[in-house]
Order: sequence, then C-alpha cells, then structure tokens
Amino acid sequence: MADLYIIHGWTYTVEPWKKTIELLREKGLSVKMLHVPGLTEESKKEFTIDDYMKWADQEIPDGAIALGHSNGGRILLNLCAEKPEKLKYLILLDAAGIYEPSMKKKMVEKVAKIGKPLKKIPLVDKAFHRITGSTDYSKAPENMKKTLVNMIDSDKNLDLTKVETKTFILWGKKDTTTPPRQATMMYEKLPNAELKFYANWTHAPYISSPDELARALGTLVERLNK
Repeated sequence: MADLYIIHGWTYTVEPWKKTIELLREKGLSVKMLHVPGLTEESKKEFTIDDYMKWADQEIPDGAIALGHSNGGRILLNLCAEKPEKLKYLILLDAAGIYEPSMKKKMVEKVAKIGKPLKKIPLVDKAFHRITGSTDYSKAPENMKKTLVNMIDSDKNLDLTKVETKTFILWGKKDTTTPPRQATMMYEKLPNAELKFYANWTHAPYISSPDELARALGTLVERLNK
C-alpha cells in the first residue's frame, strides 16, 4: 500500500504534479497518483459522481490515506460520506464540494471570455494553466462538459456532516477557483476536521508552490503514519 494516494482535479495532464511528487518520494514516501477516467484517461462516457465514487473505491485500498485536489476532493468527500470507514485519513487540497448557486453561471461566463482566445493562442493557454491550475473547459469533449455539470450539480446533495473520516483541509488564500470561504464552510460542517491556510498558495499549489506543498504534505503524512 502506498503512503499516499492522490486524485487530481479537473485537468488533462498530471505533469504539473511531477515536482511535488518527486519531492515527496525524496522524503521516502510512496505516492500513487490516480488517473481520473475521462480526464487524464480518455473516455467517451458521461460520468456521474456515483461513477467516480465507485472508481475511487476500487482504486484506493481500505484504510489508506488519500488526498483529493479540487474535483478529486469532491469525489473523496462523496465516497467518505457513503463509506465513512473507507479511508484512514482524508486530505483535502483546495477541494470542490461546496454548492453555491452562482458557480455554474460563473463557469459559463469564464468559458465565454477565455475559451476562444486560448484556443487560438497556445502560449497563452499554457500560461493560464500555469498560473491558475485550470484547464480550458471549452476544449473538453461534450461528454466531459456534461460530466463537469454533473459534478457541480452533485454538490447540492453532498452532506458533509456524514463524513466522519478524520480530515485535514489545506487551502491557498490566493485560491480564486474554490475561494477560502469554501474551506471555512467545509471545516464548519465536517465533524472531524482540521483547517490550515497557506498565504501564497493558489488553487493549484503544486504549480505555484510545489516545494512548500511537498513540505506540508510530507510532514503531515509522516505524522499520520506514526
């Protein structure tokens, strides 16, 4: 069993995670990055949160420590709400899962503003991803656009009070995708959680602050494995 299992967020490559994972492995930790179907593993299927919960349940052994970033956090929160005994510890990194009615509207507006220009200017697309950790939604296949809508809608039914797993919430104060207020909302609803903010982290600290992220995760996982 690996020391840490990671489910990435809404991205089509885990390459930006490379440095953080290498640093964790240098600390002697065994890390397994799971490749989310339809994102880093191509699929024509339209996924629901139930599909992703079943997938995560199969990929992660019982009693493991797992980290979910952004949409990966949403998947693990739903899994732990249904199976509180599944994980030994849950780590949420700038996780999705808080439902805000305006979120879908904001996403559509964001795509309308940046989608076409980014398609035409690859270097801008790359820079945008590097800064925000986001992938251009407008480039997604139609089934994955529908999947993303399914994911956002699923937050309406996520009952965080059912997540009894000991949870560690790590969040960037510079996160504009899942803003810090959502971390506080999660912390207040989760029965057994700790929350820590990091001043310089964006939504994707594995891009903006890989060294600091690796130190934070390394220290935490080593502590949890004692």
